[in-house]
Amino acid sequence: MEVILNAEDKEKKKKESIFDLSKYIDKPIRVKFQGGREASGVLKGFDPLLNLVLDGTIEYMRDPDDQLKLTEDTRQLGLVVCRGTSVVLICPQDGMEAIPNPFIQQQDG
Repeated sequence: MEVILNAEDKEKKKKESIFDLSKYIDKPIRVKFQGGREASGVLKGFDPLLNLVLDGTIEYMRDPDDQLKLTEDTRQLGLVVCRGTSVVLICPQDGMEAIPNPFIQQQDG
């Protein structure tokens, strides 16, 4: 049995996003980007390409010696638009905590 999709059906499938970020509107989220940058802010809007609008945005600065390591320093950015193609991870700010890497064997003493 062959399924034939007309142009409208193809257009609907293309526009659907697998992420439902609407439940995070007006809530604080944390975003990680390609290249290692991280920021947090209140999600004000988004589109199917995962372009994000964040308000009250704070960027977490990286260690100049180790670009993958964050420092305690932050930078206030305010209202920003984050390009969806550079977004790697989106998570709620509440309930997020860093855990030790479970794949690294701990050495005793």
